[in-house]
Amino acid sequence: MKMKTHRGAAKRFKKTGGGGYKRKRAYLRHGMRKRSQDVKRGLRRKTMVSNADSKSVDLMLPNG
Repeated sequence: MKMKTHRGAAKRFKKTGGGGYKRKRAYLRHGMRKRSQDVKRGLRRKTMVSNADSKSVDLMLPNG
């Protein structure tokens, strides 16, 4: 039987050419007035999923 893709994970993670996963950064939901523009700009960039978590993402995205 085929494994199904976890649709929530598919919307949050994208596979990179090297086999890792990129994701959006946290801490961008509220409390933004007190942060500097430099900090907010850095939080808009994507970052990589850690090695400890990428095995879990691999299981959720079998066809990714």
